[in-house]
Amino acid sequence: MGQQRHKGPQRRPRRSLLQQRALIPVLLCGAAAAAYLAPHSNQHHLPTVHHRGDANAAPNGCNIKGNISMETGERIYHMPGQRYYNDTDVNPAKGERWFCSQWEAWWAGWRKSKV
Repeated sequence: MGQQRHKGPQRRPRRSLLQQRALIPVLLCGAAAAAYLAPHSNQHHLPTVHHRGDANAAPNGCNIKGNISMETGERIYHMPGQRYYNDTDVNPAKGERWFCSQWEAWWAGWRKSKV
């Protein structure tokens, strides 16, 4: 009598390259959805614009002055201790404002004073 050979586990047919590529958008959408639904505790929040009370009185803890240059229209922020900090007034009617951090000022499109 002849011996029967054991064929071993059946292999699944391989997917074609086209079928494999079709899965990429599905996987990307799943990853994007997971990131969107994940807790947002570690993400930076957009800065808050501060316009309240006396324009030259800094809101609590927000002592960075956002000034717009009359000559160039450039948006510049001044930190306490910088050369022109005490000479700079904040005029909200011109679009100037107070910031609570350098990050907020930078995010809003302002640059730090060079002096």
